Amino acid sequence: MKTGIIGLPQVGKTSLFKILTKADISNRSFANPREAHLGVAKVPDDRLDRMAQLYNPKKLIHATVEYADVAAIGQEALKETAFTANLRGVDALAHVVRAFDDPSIPHVGEIDPLRDIRNVDFDLIVSDLGQVEKRQERLEKDLKKMKNAELEREFDLIQRAKAHLETERPLREMEISVEDEKRIRGFMFLSQKPILYVLNVNESTNLGEDLEKAAQKYKVTEVASRKNAGATAICGKVEAELADMSDEEAQEFLSSYGLRESGLTRLIRKTYELLGVISFFTVGEDECRAWTVPKNSRAQNAAGAIHSDLEKHFIRAETIHWDKLLEAGSEANARAKGTLRLEGKDYIVQDGDVMHIRHSG
Repeated sequence: MKTGIIGLPQVGKTSLFKILTKADISNRSFANPREAHLGVAKVPDDRLDRMAQLYNPKKLIHATVEYADVAAIGQEALKETAFTANLRGVDALAHVVRAFDDPSIPHVGEIDPLRDIRNVDFDLIVSDLGQVEKRQERLEKDLKKMKNAELEREFDLIQRAKAHLETERPLREMEISVEDEKRIRGFMFLSQKPILYVLNVNESTNLGEDLEKAAQKYKVTEVASRKNAGATAICGKVEAELADMSDEEAQEFLSSYGLRESGLTRLIRKTYELLGVISFFTVGEDECRAWTVPKNSRAQNAAGAIHSDLEKHFIRAETIHWDKLLEAGSEANARAKGTLRLEGKDYIVQDGDVMHIRHSG
């Protein structure tokens, strides 16, 4: 699962990418400024850390989110095939929005996050509208040559998408059936991708409170509450300082700002939620690990995330929620208490489940 980091020039998105993923981008190609850079961020998870304290495993493996840092967005950039190809390949977007004052960093006009959000969304809508119109023309030609039920269904869908885009609303807000989702998936429309608005705010003595209230202060609460959207806030300047500190120093530094966790921790968690995925765990003395599966996954499919053979030869899943396991102190105690239960292949895995897969392989 990959998230593309987008934004207007000079908003701090590349700095954010470097802090998030600790990726070295010093070799960024100047010959190809549209080249995207990839990096991976660990998903912080206190639940997994606490279970690791119980088991003291040889390995501790967190879930991860892959991020792609792309060049500054705009209508001209969106006309370039290489740029749009980078964006079409991601599953969600993190739009970094400038909400900080800094005279040394140029900005056109007043600092206005909501305006910037609307402008970038509009550019994505225009890009998708061009693609929709081309497909509509093609379908009209094909349907004149022959009648085809599937082409007619696609034509109706494309017409509906066009009408929706013409109201200047992104496709992520359009109601769509599972069947139509399959028909439209291949187009990889940009405005259809889930989006997280990331407000990059000023450093302040009340940073904890400022981060909590940023969406409300900059009037993005409504746009962020729409379907497949969300908002969070960071202070890039503070995050850059945190990146160079030890865990102990970082915690003390955060406390001085009234923060319990960094903005990046919340950002990664929000990205994970936006991607529509959850974590389940496997635990033991050898390894404690978080596994990523889509929400509403069946137990048998979740077993396949561990290994395809486990899915193929699935029998049952020994299951307990992480907090119940910690409360019991061990799987043996949980089994004795009856809180460790057996679930079949159709059981819907819950976020935070600890699972041991029984199989015949």
